[in-house]
Amino acid sequence: MNDVLGQAIYDYWQKQAGSRLWINNKYGPREEMPVETYFRQEDDMPDIEWMALEQCRGKVLDIGAGAGSHALFLQQQGFDVTAIDISPLCIKVMQERGVNKALAGDIYSFSIGKYDTLLLLMNGIGLAGTIDGLKELLIHLKKLLNTGTGGQILFDSSDIAYLYEGKLPEQGYYGEIEYQYTYKKLKTDWFKWLYIDEHTLQSVAAECGYLMEVLIEDEYGQYLTRLTIMS
Repeated sequence: MNDVLGQAIYDYWQKQAGSRLWINNKYGPREEMPVETYFRQEDDMPDIEWMALEQCRGKVLDIGAGAGSHALFLQQQGFDVTAIDISPLCIKVMQERGVNKALAGDIYSFSIGKYDTLLLLMNGIGLAGTIDGLKELLIHLKKLLNTGTGGQILFDSSDIAYLYEGKLPEQGYYGEIEYQYTYKKLKTDWFKWLYIDEHTLQSVAAECGYLMEVLIEDEYGQYLTRLTIMS
């Protein structure tokens, strides 16, 4: 995949203004993704993200860290936090912003160390792409959890059934969305991103050997959950 998101984040950090980051989808008009969202300070973060940061404990792995805003906040609070992202340009931005441990890599092949908290914010769990992909991801993440200290996975997601106005697709899970980033003259291939409702997540989590706890939810169907390995 072309590093389109990373290029947009890097250009914003370098104050190269003028171009917009767009997200094409297959359910409606394209949408603009404000790049400044990746650089927001703690005062600008929504309640769900605030609670997730407050629930972090021990050694933290920030997965899909983007520009590193969450990792920076945790680092400033004294946490031992490692940020990982598949984008080399995002890693460069994080390093320049002061993230002490920023690693480029694919979480599916990542196997460095054990962590007390695995953090995937801004619907970071969506990188699983599909329900089957989520099962694969959750099984892999067990290898990274420090079970001796009650290791946890924290992430937010949402129920997007409202997008279909009561006419859910007959095939596949309705939260498996196809997207494409475009920026300047760059564009990615189409890729799947997962949004999962609480009921379906409960079933998947249990199948993969996790206990699920919803920590907060809002009026828009967004929620924050904690997964811990069943004893």
